[in-house]
Amino acid sequence: MTVSLIIATYNWPDALRLCLESVMRQRVMPDEIIIADDGSEAPTRQVVEHYRGISPVPVIHVWQEDKGFRLAEIRNKGIAVAKGQYIIQIDGDLILNDHFVYDHKQMAERGYFVSGTRAMVSPTRTHAMLQSRYSPLRWYSGGVYHRLNSIRSRVGRLIFTRMAKYRYVKGCNMAFWRDDLLKVNGYDENFVGWGGEDNDIAIRLGNAGVMKKRVKFHCVAFHLFHGTERDESNLEENEAICARSQKDGRQRCEKGVSQHLK
Repeated sequence: MTVSLIIATYNWPDALRLCLESVMRQRVMPDEIIIADDGSEAPTRQVVEHYRGISPVPVIHVWQEDKGFRLAEIRNKGIAVAKGQYIIQIDGDLILNDHFVYDHKQMAERGYFVSGTRAMVSPTRTHAMLQSRYSPLRWYSGGVYHRLNSIRSRVGRLIFTRMAKYRYVKGCNMAFWRDDLLKVNGYDENFVGWGGEDNDIAIRLGNAGVMKKRVKFHCVAFHLFHGTERDESNLEENEAICARSQKDGRQRCEKGVSQHLK
């Protein structure tokens, strides 16, 4: 099974640097790394170029012009160029446990997509990490909260892994079979602004018979602190799209990844 790791980012190169440093330290590397960049400026490109030069696997930079928050579209563009049979999706402000990719490969199963969790890093610890050299985070590290999500445990994983047709997901830590994503036409690009695109794709996958595997104590990641300022101007409309997908049993969106496929 080949794996593409898609990392969504926007104008936070210092966080992306830490994220990519944690990727470089994986016990099992993905087959390629795709930076899905929603319009960042030159400093982000410089970070990508640095890691392209040192990475043992290809690093691909997919960029689109900054026209506001268009996460659904840039993720689709990343999916379109991905060569892996399996896609792990994260955000560029995550620090990955060094077994993260290995764990996701373990959890891959036909008929399911995976939804993981994340621990949180305090503002003080985040600031210190951004100003210094990379150092790994552990469940016992200072400045970590939602600490239960930072524990990697085989027994815990076996007890707490759950399957469901649909439930709220964390888009910053998910994984899919690429052909399942193509079946539902990826993300719905009618989602503009913050919120809802991850839940919508989970609903449509469930409607298409692809169940959710909710994973805890495995696929561990740490989320760097950032402010809560975000573009919620379309949130009501985005939530309405989710509601229609659930009510109507919608599987495939019209404006999706297909328009980016060669």
